Amino acid sequence: MSNLAINGGTPVREKAFPKWPVYGENEKSALLSVLESRKWGTLGPRVKEFQEEFAAFVGARHGLCVSNGTVSLEIALRAMEIGPGDEVIVPPYTFVATASSVLSAGATPVFADIDVDNFNCIDPSSVKAAITPRTKAIIPVHMAGCPADMDPIMALAEKQGLFILEDAAQAHGAEYKGRKVGSIGHVASFSFQETKNLSAGEGGILTTNSAELWEKCWTVHNTGRVPGGAWYQHEFPGSNHRMTEWQAAILLGQLVRLPEQMETRDRNARLLYRLLDDMEGIELFPLKNNFRYAWHLFMFKLEEQLAKRVGKRNFAEALTAEGIPTEPGYVNLAGQKLFGTEMVRKLLCRPIDYGKLSLPATDRACASTLWFSQNMLLGEESDIYDITEGIKKVLGNIAELVRPPAGV
Repeated sequence: MSNLAINGGTPVREKAFPKWPVYGENEKSALLSVLESRKWGTLGPRVKEFQEEFAAFVGARHGLCVSNGTVSLEIALRAMEIGPGDEVIVPPYTFVATASSVLSAGATPVFADIDVDNFNCIDPSSVKAAITPRTKAIIPVHMAGCPADMDPIMALAEKQGLFILEDAAQAHGAEYKGRKVGSIGHVASFSFQETKNLSAGEGGILTTNSAELWEKCWTVHNTGRVPGGAWYQHEFPGSNHRMTEWQAAILLGQLVRLPEQMETRDRNARLLYRLLDDMEGIELFPLKNNFRYAWHLFMFKLEEQLAKRVGKRNFAEALTAEGIPTEPGYVNLAGQKLFGTEMVRKLLCRPIDYGKLSLPATDRACASTLWFSQNMLLGEESDIYDITEGIKKVLGNIAELVRPPAGV
């Protein structure tokens, strides 16, 4: 008889993890207030209030609310006047928007490998090797709420005269050496998509310490208008990427909840670290004392030989069947078909065969890294012990997942 739930056994857990998003009377009353105000969009007072509060939260001088966390990256690139003929260095282990936004701006994405052992989502040494005379910017990603190693990246950018655009879509409240992400680079992008730690279903924000960059971002997101100008005065290529009052109303309520939720996630994540430490078959990324993690995801790796024998997708499916929802993580963006299309080839400022790039650290991450979503860290200690028991059970019955070679 099979022990694993995926093969007919009894699952470790049938209880659901905490639901997401979380809401209450504050959000309900805020939405009703917007409804009754008849001011539903177009640079409203709640949008202004939220962007100021969020900028203060991350320690940046300026904030700009936008329609989502994908277009925010494109807005920032356009504000930095990056376009055809320019290159932007990005990591290949991230959501596609990090790279596709570069294409949307008309520029060429250049992939730099990651540091999978320390989980730095872009390796400064790989970035240095990727710089060419066409390079205009670097986009470090604070993947899963883990800050990128910003000091060497900022030093490199300063030496080379490059912009730094922080992709902080998953890192609300994360800190790097005492500074919140979103206040370190020239401009930063956050997402408020439904799964994010701060959510309005969709939405995004740009933060910056530069008044000049803020004004350019404002112009791009508001159809090329200029701050203080006439309604039909358009001075720069832009589009309509404005946030609605509905989104801002929800976000004002969500921002109040965020500090307590961060504490809960951190407490439970660190408990899970202790429980999984030294567990045979599992590898954890090192936690750094001078970082504060947002824990949008709890990431861990299967040991290399185990990942090869079982396959991380098989492991994830088995663990999910035990009542522990597990995601197999990202794939290498450089291998995605979109980067080999004729449309993309026409955009590139030089020929790049993305499918033939050597990105060994990213390949290792894609082969072995799994994750749990942030809502799983918002429950009780018993939830964390259930996660641990689920992993132990799958590891203890791993032979049920290993398929014999063909012909045996």
